[in-house]
Amino acid sequence: MTSFTAIDGRQYLEDGRRLTDRLLDEYMPSEEKEPRSLHEALRYSLMAGGKRLRPILALAAYEYCGGDASQDTDKIYRAMAALEAVHTYSLIHDDLPCMDDDDLRRGMLTCHKKFDEAIATLAGDALHVIAFELMAGTGSVDVVMELAEAVGTSGMLGGQMADIEAEGRPVTRDEVMNIHCRKTGALIRGSVRIGAILAGATSEQLQRLTIYGEKIGLAFQIVDDVLDIVGDQELLGKEVGSDTKNQKATYPGAIGTEASRDEAARLIDGALEVFGPDEDNFLMYLARFIGQRES
Repeated sequence: MTSFTAIDGRQYLEDGRRLTDRLLDEYMPSEEKEPRSLHEALRYSLMAGGKRLRPILALAAYEYCGGDASQDTDKIYRAMAALEAVHTYSLIHDDLPCMDDDDLRRGMLTCHKKFDEAIATLAGDALHVIAFELMAGTGSVDVVMELAEAVGTSGMLGGQMADIEAEGRPVTRDEVMNIHCRKTGALIRGSVRIGAILAGATSEQLQRLTIYGEKIGLAFQIVDDVLDIVGDQELLGKEVGSDTKNQKATYPGAIGTEASRDEAARLIDGALEVFGPDEDNFLMYLARFIGQRES
């Protein structure tokens, strides 16, 4: 077995971020194209950086299932750009005054603070549409439906609604898990599945990677909840304590900070268990990275 080192993992992450940035620049409308203010706003938020986790997950799952991005770039590249576009749309809308009313995102002014609420709303809407245009360009109805399920009322939008309805009241662990699995976890799970589907994954591969995606998706948001309490604002690029300020439903609020850390660790261990004892790959590295991240 060839060992997949931490150096390999960091390099894969960096290469994936750079590739995603290049694809976004290539696929998104130019700021010179009308309506200029709208395209400027969506590019402002889209190109503000970030981990690019979802497109990297799709690429890693694609390659794990036998896809060769160097030989058949168009479909996986379009899917990667689509996933980051829809994720950014969700962040723009999540930051609006009618939602979380945040001023900073990735260390920069949020879209509605840089421009205004109307432009930010339309920028999010535009990215939502562009994401589905790009995903349709893969030629796979299955991945279009996968994205729709991840984003729709049984996924991210439904989770956002449940999140709003839970504000300002005590919640149980099961309620928070339901919110997180839909609001954050659904798109992470969908990203893994989309990459696998585009590579022609077997049903057994898809089943295992679905479990992996579900577990790291929930772990990612639990870690995010903990970082909102104990994280470094400079590293996070956003205000620490915003969940408490907005009376959000969080894992630490329901079961405590240490129990939340333990829950995230168990989920990461469960994600690693879907792979064989002799496997060592980037998806495994990324699961560990999510459990240990500080931003």
